[in-house]
Amino acid sequence: MVPIAPIIDRVMTSDIVRVRAVARGRVQMVGFRAFVQRHAAQLGLGGSVRNAPDGTVVCELQGAREAVEQMLARLNDGPLHARVDRVDVEPLEPVADAPSMRVTA
Repeated sequence: MVPIAPIIDRVMTSDIVRVRAVARGRVQMVGFRAFVQRHAAQLGLGGSVRNAPDGTVVCELQGAREAVEQMLARLNDGPLHARVDRVDVEPLEPVADAPSMRVTA
């Protein structure tokens, strides 16, 4: 599991944060994108989630720091049939008008 708060704290000091999270393991064909969309909506996060050609799932998440931290923790568990080996997290600059969570591919 990735220690999430230090990654966010290192670069972002505002209450609104944006990250790219790449879930690795058995994360495609297990309902991972729907899992992300559902949990992100519950937490009030915006962004996107997509399957990547290399077998990972890439999420961009933006919202309140605490909500993003909660979502990153949930990504480490994933949906029932997933096996999450690790989640790589990269801080990004927040954008002014983050869309509601959408599945893009």
